[in-house]
Amino acid sequence: MGDAAITIAGAPLDHRLYHFRLAYSGFEHAHVVLGGESFVALAEGMQNALWSLGGAPREHRSDSLSAAFCNLDKDARQDLTRRYEALCGHYGMTPTRNNPGVAHENGSIEGPHGHLKRAIQDALLMRGSAGFDDLSAYRRFIDEIVGRRNARQTKRIDLERAELLDLPDRRTADYEEVGVRVTSSGGFTLRKVFYTVPSRLIGHRLRVRLFDDRLDLFIGGTPLMTLLRGRAHPSGKHDQVVDYRHVIHSLRRKPMALLNLVYRDQLFPREAYRRTFDVLLEQWPERQACRLMVDLLAMAHERNCEGELADQLSAELRAGTLPDMAALRTRFSPDPALLPKVVVHLAPLQAYEALINTSLTGEAP
Repeated sequence: MGDAAITIAGAPLDHRLYHFRLAYSGFEHAHVVLGGESFVALAEGMQNALWSLGGAPREHRSDSLSAAFCNLDKDARQDLTRRYEALCGHYGMTPTRNNPGVAHENGSIEGPHGHLKRAIQDALLMRGSAGFDDLSAYRRFIDEIVGRRNARQTKRIDLERAELLDLPDRRTADYEEVGVRVTSSGGFTLRKVFYTVPSRLIGHRLRVRLFDDRLDLFIGGTPLMTLLRGRAHPSGKHDQVVDYRHVIHSLRRKPMALLNLVYRDQLFPREAYRRTFDVLLEQWPERQACRLMVDLLAMAHERNCEGELADQLSAELRAGTLPDMAALRTRFSPDPALLPKVVVHLAPLQAYEALINTSLTGEAP
């Protein structure tokens, strides 16, 4: 989908669409895939399509999945094949794949690929912009386009739906599960991406469910949190997914560590914070600039004012002034006049004794 030039919050979105279609009725489903071809993308997209449709066909045909098998050794390729067969078997479908080089086997989907992409381009022109506030808004946009296309085939879809297999009681796994250990740096590396987690997890071994767009973290069977999934650069260079809230307590102990952090640019939650630090480094000594920047990040976290503080920093940058921590603490501190007055009335101990006696005798209080 690179030709569509989609942006999310101003940043280009590198993505594909998983496209599912029934050959007879033309029912379609499209799912935004953030990575390349993979079993996770196939499993999530296919299951979303089947549950949206309300049934499963007797046969599921994909392309040769050559990209998904790329750079895998023989055992990994066999494992991927078994997982694909198990996925189809969960829904009672016979798994098949197109033969490489036999173009007519793609006829039921290749043409509709082009039709769908043109429909998306037309909708973007009518919308007047290819920019979206977040990924959810873009996914809703795609769902609306596909929904309108399906609405034109309602009668044929109803006819074909009557011939579909019933869905099982639940979905099957559409993720990969791996184990990682949180290092002393306050994070872990997975698929050439470094993720930060709260420092209390240092030394723990986590179970990670790797979805197409997120990571679900567990200790044993206890869910901990969800992280956005990152991906290494096409060149092979590692990337980072950083949440400043996870590392701010460590930075407060060693503010100068901010200066040479590998993931420093990803640490800043908004552009205003990064620009402020650049200006501080230009005008102040490094130690003083790092300490003030860490204090600003700590204030954004502890006083829950990340957005408001970013607006204030942007205003000060435009005015050519530097942040005044004393003034900022006053501005973003709670107003005592607005704090509620809570009066707690403690019940006498005799009241509890009366309740105990009532429960023993069975009498109503």
